[in-house]
Amino acid sequence: MPSSLSVLLVDDHPLFREGLSNLIMGLDPQATVEQVGSLDTALTLQTQTYQLILLDLNLPNVAGLDGLTRMKATFPDTPIVVISGDDDPQTIAQAIQGGASGFIPKSTNVAVTRQAIQLVMAHGVYLPPQALNASSASKSAAHSLTSQLSSRQLAVLQGLLQGKPNKVIARDIGIAEGTVKAHLWTVYQLLGVNNRTQAMYRAHELQLFQDMKDPRSSDL
Repeated sequence: MPSSLSVLLVDDHPLFREGLSNLIMGLDPQATVEQVGSLDTALTLQTQTYQLILLDLNLPNVAGLDGLTRMKATFPDTPIVVISGDDDPQTIAQAIQGGASGFIPKSTNVAVTRQAIQLVMAHGVYLPPQALNASSASKSAAHSLTSQLSSRQLAVLQGLLQGKPNKVIARDIGIAEGTVKAHLWTVYQLLGVNNRTQAMYRAHELQLFQDMKDPRSSDL
């Protein structure tokens, strides 16, 4: 985790903010954590640069996912992790589809919260167990989808799930970065998604890699 980690924490409960701030400082003593208690205040910080935003989904005077939508529009390049007392699988799915890079229920323990933040900072997506366990997809559906992907495409998807950027995936597999992008486009089409975050969520939802064979082979 970079020593210059800069975090914006948006939550209307001061005690919870302070606890989360201490957790982040435990990960990186050099981190800067800016705490605000409302969405309106957070939106006034649009000229600031943050490496991570932790956003309470249930802020006063904010309906549903409106806060996430507005924060994504204001900070389009910053990963946003939703922190919420609502851990309904549908809410989690909607948050990820709305652009969140992770979803941490407020009931999550300190150790798992720490791991979740580290995963997001490594370009991964954190989903709580209840989101994965609630999947309605059958194994047959997952096998049907993976059977439509070549081994190279599966390897690219596996690299994506590990939070690797395209350049690293290309180096690991031994193909051009442009080929990685082409494979990802095919993966997105089959998963019915539009971007990396949604692809990660969908792949986890389908539990694609539980029974996956080693994808490292030479076919394209």
